[in-house]
Parts: sequence; structure tokens; C-alpha cells
Amino acid sequence: MSWIEPWEAIEAVALNDEPLGRVLGRAGAAVRAILERALEHHELTVDEGEALLGAEGDDLVALVRAADTIRAADVGDEVTYVVNRNINFTNVCFVNCQFCAFKRQRWEDDAYTHGVDVVLGKVEEAIARGATEVCMQGGINPEMGAFTYRDMLVAIKSRFPEIHVHAFSPMEIMYGARRTNMDYPAYIGMLRDCGLGSIPGTAAEILDDEVREILSHKKVDVRSWVEIITTAHRLGVPTTSTVMYGHVESAGHIARHIDLLRRIQKETGGFTEFVPLGFIWENTKLYRDGVVTPQPKGLRDLRIYAASRLMLRGLIDNLQTSWVKLGHRLSQLTLRAGCNDFGGTLMEESISREAGADAGAYTSAEEIEALVRAMGRIPVERTTLYGRAGQPHAGHGAGGWRGRGPVPLGPHPAH
Repeated sequence: MSWIEPWEAIEAVALNDEPLGRVLGRAGAAVRAILERALEHHELTVDEGEALLGAEGDDLVALVRAADTIRAADVGDEVTYVVNRNINFTNVCFVNCQFCAFKRQRWEDDAYTHGVDVVLGKVEEAIARGATEVCMQGGINPEMGAFTYRDMLVAIKSRFPEIHVHAFSPMEIMYGARRTNMDYPAYIGMLRDCGLGSIPGTAAEILDDEVREILSHKKVDVRSWVEIITTAHRLGVPTTSTVMYGHVESAGHIARHIDLLRRIQKETGGFTEFVPLGFIWENTKLYRDGVVTPQPKGLRDLRIYAASRLMLRGLIDNLQTSWVKLGHRLSQLTLRAGCNDFGGTLMEESISREAGADAGAYTSAEEIEALVRAMGRIPVERTTLYGRAGQPHAGHGAGGWRGRGPVPLGPHPAH
């Protein structure tokens, strides 16, 4: 089980309510200058971002307070969430990522590949429980048919046309395009026309090929990841964006990763949110082989979220916390470090749980709302693309979504 730094130390940073000027005054001159630039709407450089990612002590307190101030100014006090269900339709995978404990070989007793009927049953159950989205990702299973992803979309949208399908990581897109002998525009366009609503910006980990070689030498490289994501954006398919931290990367790797996402967003406007994901190490090969030194949760997570808010200011305004990775209490505290979205209810989560996460596989809308209100914020149920859900759950606070929302990317085909 991941260990966590003392709660007193984490809360002292996250819950500091001193005036911003006083907190900034205690920070070191270099960090204070960077924070003042961010507060004045200046875009931070990669070097400045890297410096913030090393903040400790009074510098870290100032960073977190600045991030909360910018969050309040840019998106207000509403905290959004989506009612969704994860559907991991197969855990059979040949990629052999060193950080993954989810994948199985096809001959293992607990390997599975769900047929369409099973997937449709899970979608139906999700809708009955109020879901507006299903998030589908799976292993890279060489025994699946070449057009399995397309056929799955057709089956879901034919029976449940209103559900938003958020599916298929860039790694799955790369594999599907190869299997069908289609280029990325043709393949992604086909999936879009068959009902794909958006793509998870996962398989990003750290967008540095040297780091990726350590994490998974078979996985999609940086150039291909960027090509797939930007192609999707150009075709009117928005995506999320992520980073995985806490393994073999440096602060510089994270800062350059975020800068690459900024450059893509300036070009396409297609990212709806940014989701920092802490590495869950317990059951992974990286940990067993001694490649990673486990890091305690807590202050590092506040630091990552806060620095992300500052570096992405004005470009990606929705910063999502990950209750699956962090647990409920630490996720609450990240709402004071720049976060304005609590993610999804999930209902079924396998990938993080297999790696050793212990936050559970489901958090109800009612529980999310209670967690948000306990932090003095206003919970709002959203759609995948950051519109308001049609029928909010009982107890929603007043007020509208103040974030920028997704940038229009051209017409979406009717499904």
C-alpha cells in the first residue's frame, strides 16, 4: 500500500489561509518572481516550471496558494465531475509495460476478453445508474479482430445513441490503424463516424522517448502520440491530456511534457482537461526490479497539481484530480492546489487497482458532492466535454460553469 506523508504537513500546505502577499513574502526571491509572473498572466518558461516542481517549504506553500488564487480567478469555485463507468473490455496485452500490473497473457487463468453482449450489458447498467459517459480502454490483444473497436462503437451507439463514448488510448488507435491498414486520419475518422465522442489522452506517461524506453520499449513513441492526438483534434475529436509522475522521471521531464501539451493546445485547442496521474508502484515490474524508488504521496502531488495549473494557465483550464490514485482526502486537498474537477464516478476501475491503488473502484455522485462541499466548493455534474449535465443530482449548488470549455473543433457527424 502506498504510504503518505504526515497529514499535518500536507494540510499545513494545502489549507494555509494567510493573505497571498504574506505567503509570497516568505518565499525565496526566485520562486516569488516566478509566481508573480504567473499571477500577472505571463506564460511560464520550461525552466520556471522546472523550478516550481522542486519547490519545498515556504516556496511550496506559496506555489499552492498562487495556484488556488489562479484557479479561483480563472474558473471560479465550482468543482465539476462526470457520472461515468470504466469498461476495461480485455486485459490481454502483449505490450509489456513495466509500470502496468493490469495486463495478462491469454493463457493466464484471470485473462479475459469481453464479447459485445457483455460490453452492452455494462453500458446498459451504467445508464441505469445515471451515467452519461462510458470510458473504454483495454489491453492490446492480438487476437481481437482488426475492426473490433469500430464494431464495438457501432453496437453501443446503435443501442444507446445518447451515451458519450470516451474510448481508445493513442496506443489502441495506433494498433487499430495498423491492423486495418489505414492511416490515422482515415482510421480516427471512421471511429468518429461510428460514434467515438472523445479520446483519452493516456499512453502519454512522460513524453520523452528515453524515459518511455525504460517504461515500455514497445509502446507508442512521442512522435506517434502527438500525431494521433493532433489528428484527432483536427478531425473534431477532442481528447484529454495526462502525465504520469513518480517513477524515473525528473522535474525537467515533467516541465517539458507540459510544455509540449501547451504547444499542441495552441495549435489545435483540442484538449478538454489535464489529469496528473501519480504512479502506483506496488505491484509493478519497475518496483520489483528495483528501477524505481517509491515516493510517499502528499506534498509531491500538491506540487505537481499546483505547478500544472500555473504552466497551463489560459490554455487548459480544467485540471482534474485523481481520487483513484490519491484517495478521497488527498484529492480534496488538491482542490486547494489548483484543481477544479473531481473526475468520474467510474463504477468499475481495474488498471489502477491491479497496480496497488486502494481508493476503491467507485465513488457515487452523492459522495463526490459531499467531498466537494466539505471543501467549501460548489459541485456541478458535467458532461464529458464540460457542458452541464441535463439533470443534475439533488443538492447541486447554484451557478454556471465558468471554465472556457472545449474549443469548437468543427462539426461533429450525427450519430
